[in-house]
Amino acid sequence: MKKRQFLKKSSIIIGTNLMLPMVGCETGTQVQSGPERVNWAGNLRYSTRNLNTPADRNSLRQIIKKTKQVKVLGTTHSFNSIADSTHHQVSLKELDPDIQLDTAQRTVTVSGGVQYGVLARKLHEQGFSLHNLASLPHISVAGACATATHGSGDSNGNLATAVTAMEMMKADGEILVLSEVQNPEAFQAAVVHLGALGIVTRITLSIQPTFQVRQYVYENLSLEQLGANFDSVFSSGYSVSLFTDWQSKRFNQLWIKRRDADEMPAEIFGASAATTHLHPIKEISAVNCTEQMGIPGPWHERLPHFKMDFTPSSGEELQSEYFVPREHAVEALTAIFSLGEAIFPHLLISEIRSIRKDSLWLSPAYERESIAIHFTWKRDWENVQKLLPSIENKLRPFGVRPHWGKLFTLEPAYLQDQYERLEDFTDLMKKLDPEEKFVNDFLKENLLDKG
Repeated sequence: MKKRQFLKKSSIIIGTNLMLPMVGCETGTQVQSGPERVNWAGNLRYSTRNLNTPADRNSLRQIIKKTKQVKVLGTTHSFNSIADSTHHQVSLKELDPDIQLDTAQRTVTVSGGVQYGVLARKLHEQGFSLHNLASLPHISVAGACATATHGSGDSNGNLATAVTAMEMMKADGEILVLSEVQNPEAFQAAVVHLGALGIVTRITLSIQPTFQVRQYVYENLSLEQLGANFDSVFSSGYSVSLFTDWQSKRFNQLWIKRRDADEMPAEIFGASAATTHLHPIKEISAVNCTEQMGIPGPWHERLPHFKMDFTPSSGEELQSEYFVPREHAVEALTAIFSLGEAIFPHLLISEIRSIRKDSLWLSPAYERESIAIHFTWKRDWENVQKLLPSIENKLRPFGVRPHWGKLFTLEPAYLQDQYERLEDFTDLMKKLDPEEKFVNDFLKENLLDKG
């Protein structure tokens, strides 16, 4: 099926129960109180129909106390079972956003269910901004930080690096307050928590004055040019993304988001400036993409690739993403290009971005400057599942780490070896949640299973 035809079928939800190998969920073990539900992509059917949307923290506390096991369901943008539960799920979308701006401290505090697009508009109205945003503004702040979702930019840490404090409801219903100032080590452990420590009810982010961004797109950057000018390419803008289909050893598009007002040349690193607005998949209309062609606009309308008013389609894609150390990026990309003919029939597009290192224990960018290699797949798990081990084997020599909320097949023993503070993190899990109220099959397999 051609990419254009495939993407047009954007609202189909499959009728069969497509379960991924990392799900391992028991079905039919609970009284089901609502309709069956699937994630945003439609590739995962949640193992329980029990879903509550508490309107306040007291209601949330009562849910936690009376349930054997519970997981938070954010905006359902995870492609694996990290948020799944065989018992109970809660959504925080009905909590009062309660956006509190502290201009003196340059922070903003919000409730756990707030989406980035909503927060960004509020901040911009008040003359402030966040340091970075992900490709989609629709994801929740708490969920994105919990999984170290990122964005792009040599000087930009992932979204979780903006967190300065958080309030987390523990398994006993009590509130734990963590701050980078008051308890820095526990804070670094808990910011990227994968939902394993508690439920984040309030989260505080650092902010800065609002700024303008111009977005430029170039076409056909060769792998050779990237290899010769890697640092120059990724430092050419505040945020930089490469898109490729892994054909002909070239990157289809180079997206450069700049804070300055300097005019950009018609050619850069051998790539030519686009003459019209483009979607990352060139065959698709760019109507839902943020403005390009150097047209200035506020940060929150340029840093994401897609507009907030555009609701992303569901049911027609899968995603995987792998982080490698920056110093091995060209080798890693070259290795993936060698699989290009096998990848192409099942791929929609890939994106490559840079992420600054951080000190958050379970962040894929922990203690290393990183390059993220992202795959947006056609929803064909049978073939994607066969491809992922080949891709992962190419990246293993570089100490690859997968995105926690996307599809991967790396075995738990390998995964655990990539995080030197993992044992400390699991010790904290047992201390805060001794009865494993927030532990599901995904966490058991990937964090706790030492077999």
